[in-house]
Amino acid sequence: MTLFLLLVLTAIVLGIVGVTVKGLIYLLVIGIAVFLVALVYLGMRLGRRRRPVR
Repeated sequence: MTLFLLLVLTAIVLGIVGVTVKGLIYLLVIGIAVFLVALVYLGMRLGRRRRPVR
């Protein structure tokens, strides 16, 4: 869960810098990509927690 929060925080920071600094829109794109990776990571971790029904 710590890795997920770190990835989301990194995505937010990159997005803010990408929007505010002129000419660094690519950081916004990288921030969006990092956020999507964080969501996939969270989905994989939650998917593995399911126990088989007996």
